Amino acid sequence: MGAVPQHWVSSKVKNLARPGYKTFVDGDWIESPYITGEGIRLIQTGNIGVGAYREKGFRYINEGTFHAFGCTEFQPGDVLICRLGEPVGRACLAPDLGVRMITSVDVCILKLREDVLPAYVVYAMSSPRYLDWVSSLVRGSTRDRVSRNMLGGFVVPVPPVLEQAAVVRFLGHADRRIRHYIRAKQKLIKLLEEQKQVIIHHAVTRGLDPNVRLKASGVPWVGDIPEHWEVRSAKHLFREVDHRSATGTEVLLSLRMYHGLVPHNELSRIPITAQALVGFKKVKCGQIVMNRMRAAIGMFGLVHQSGLVSPDYAVFEPIADLDAMYFLRLFKTPAAGTIFRIESKGLGTGSSGFMRLYADRFGMIKLPVPPREEQTRIVLGIARNIQEIECSEERINREISLLLEFRSRLIADVVTGQLDVREAAAKLPPEREELEPIDDAATLVESEEALNESDLDAKAVEEHV
Repeated sequence: MGAVPQHWVSSKVKNLARPGYKTFVDGDWIESPYITGEGIRLIQTGNIGVGAYREKGFRYINEGTFHAFGCTEFQPGDVLICRLGEPVGRACLAPDLGVRMITSVDVCILKLREDVLPAYVVYAMSSPRYLDWVSSLVRGSTRDRVSRNMLGGFVVPVPPVLEQAAVVRFLGHADRRIRHYIRAKQKLIKLLEEQKQVIIHHAVTRGLDPNVRLKASGVPWVGDIPEHWEVRSAKHLFREVDHRSATGTEVLLSLRMYHGLVPHNELSRIPITAQALVGFKKVKCGQIVMNRMRAAIGMFGLVHQSGLVSPDYAVFEPIADLDAMYFLRLFKTPAAGTIFRIESKGLGTGSSGFMRLYADRFGMIKLPVPPREEQTRIVLGIARNIQEIECSEERINREISLLLEFRSRLIADVVTGQLDVREAAAKLPPEREELEPIDDAATLVESEEALNESDLDAKAVEEHV
């Protein structure tokens, strides 16, 4: 926390609790494991964003009844603090949704004293300095977790209540504007992505020559193709291979939406033993890896280094003379994703359920096949044609990152008293003149992790099913 103004106090979290209540209130436990879904919301703390929360769905049991065993009820204005995940110790302000709200047992419910504002505590417990310090203390064997006793002993700065109100007003005002700016940038990135997808789709289905003669491909999702191209089933181009590691000593690779296959240790701090990786699939350069549960959203990667991937992934190697990068571009188009979704089998629907694209179904899908040399020209042409778009996306993402860094530093400096914002807060316009908050209560920037599935998670899901 460092130095704070002399008139501030430093208080343990457990001492902020309202008199007559335990530090972390149990609330009213749901006596039955089954409750009526109507009028009930299951709320969890968000991974990104100060005070962000996320609504979680119930597991459907039968008409009007849902499973909610082991959940705790709370009230609007309570502070919810998550004991696990990343970042561990994050807090959010309980929303007022006009219905009963419950949360899981890994989320603590803190009912505050009258002289402590809930919104201020959420800001204080969302400071990067605080979260980094908590993370350094609570390394778990598989996931970071903090005990209730440890959480209650953490110290936060507490200014007088009027100064708390000034902090909340100032940071809320700044935060809303930063969120709106980020959302505008996100919309621009989305438009650029759409433009990029149009360029890629046209190239992988029509080629680069705008004057080429076309013919009907006979494949609805492909449409017309150049008359000198072929249409072949995937099974005549690729075969599935399944070689398993006997030692687990190879490099573990993780499949990411935008970065492809990358070493897992570059993305995670959690050490993974070689013993845990025994039985994982071995891959080598030139192969294509498919996340069977996420094929419909383009979760494919080209192998650039030998290593291991999740046992739940499918690994394909070319059996014909082809440019694998051309087919990787093809597989990641929304049009291909549509047919992948149709051919996926299992429980649930789309990417939200346990739907998998198995090798036999993948093999029956018909694909456009240009001549080998043209495949490479298309790959190079796509890279050339989308270079400017990708540079723009990179610049915009950098702007967002810089603004988030500024936002984090601002919160850290204000909640520790390094910046006195009382005068600035007093000069802010009335709230009705301020910009309304953005609708997305869960995140500021869409996390790539939300679209991805880690290698270990994939194995755990498969074993669970």
